[in-house]
Amino acid sequence: MTINSNALKIKKKILVIDDSALMRRVMCDIINSDERFQVVEQAFDGQAAYELLKKNQYDGVVLDVNMPKMNGIQLLRALQKEKIRVRVMMASTDTRDGAAVTMEALDLGAIDFIEKPVNIVYLKSSGFKDKFLDTLQAVVTSRQTNIIATPVVTREKQEENTQKLVNIVRKTKPVVTGQKIVALACSTGGPKALQSVVPRLPAELAAPVLIVQHMPKGFTQSLAERLDSLSKIKVKEAAEGDVLENGVVYISMGGKHMNVATKGGRPTITYTDEPPREGVKPCANYMYESLKTSNYAQIVCVVLTGMGADGTKGIVNLETSKKIHVIAQDEASSTVYGMPKAIAATGLVNQVVALDDVAQEIIMNVGVR
Repeated sequence: MTINSNALKIKKKILVIDDSALMRRVMCDIINSDERFQVVEQAFDGQAAYELLKKNQYDGVVLDVNMPKMNGIQLLRALQKEKIRVRVMMASTDTRDGAAVTMEALDLGAIDFIEKPVNIVYLKSSGFKDKFLDTLQAVVTSRQTNIIATPVVTREKQEENTQKLVNIVRKTKPVVTGQKIVALACSTGGPKALQSVVPRLPAELAAPVLIVQHMPKGFTQSLAERLDSLSKIKVKEAAEGDVLENGVVYISMGGKHMNVATKGGRPTITYTDEPPREGVKPCANYMYESLKTSNYAQIVCVVLTGMGADGTKGIVNLETSKKIHVIAQDEASSTVYGMPKAIAATGLVNQVVALDDVAQEIIMNVGVR
């Protein structure tokens, strides 16, 4: 007798939490249509979900934000308080308030999110279904959960450590003279990872920092505002025509591809509207490739957690024209070891470091003013 190998696969158990019966039905249909997953429980509010999570284990949780009795944020806080480990994918709206709440959910341990479309037609489209299933797969296979084992460093201690490093770097001479720039790419787990990198960068950093984080339009502004509130270095969502300045972090706007062009002899942000590349928009490959014709003497390329391989082709192309230094996050600290693994496989990586050491290596490589 021939045994179908697919029949032997154990489906990942999913809990769906949403107060909308329509959304629950649509999400359950999508999840159950894929042989990798199976919805085993549903809950219509956070309180009911909390009771389920206290006594049952699931491979993944799809969580709505706005619900009666206990909303998504309150549930995440309760799970952290009780040390209940879960892997959560948020279902979020693209309103300004919705985007800000999504950033809070990611702070509280949600691994990634899917943007809930307002249009019911798109809700049932193959585009939404594919994005939903890809995100869910990244979440359930993530190395991380909502409970972080490492102790949290206070902001005061973090700033003290950064200042010590700045003082050390000021006493050393840079290896490469001329203008430098940092170009960073991340995806799943990126918003949380960036909180371990950007706030540790000093305002005196002798380079601008470009960041492509895979996010839809609207969410990137909330991400920039969140990081800016935590950092001494200035953080902003990059705008068309921004002239790059040292000591400023520029986060690519969601839904467009960020490039650097030389205008009037100055490096300037410009956006293009090509279709998604590597399945994402913004795509870091465009950012890296646009730097080929820039006036920067060295590009420090940083690749953090994320599924897929975005950034790899761009860095490979950039290396043919520019002096680059590549820093990749290590597997142990990556939420999803996809993008760092892809660039490591090229042999171009100069350093593989834990997330907590990324900012230090950036500072050491570009220097301070």
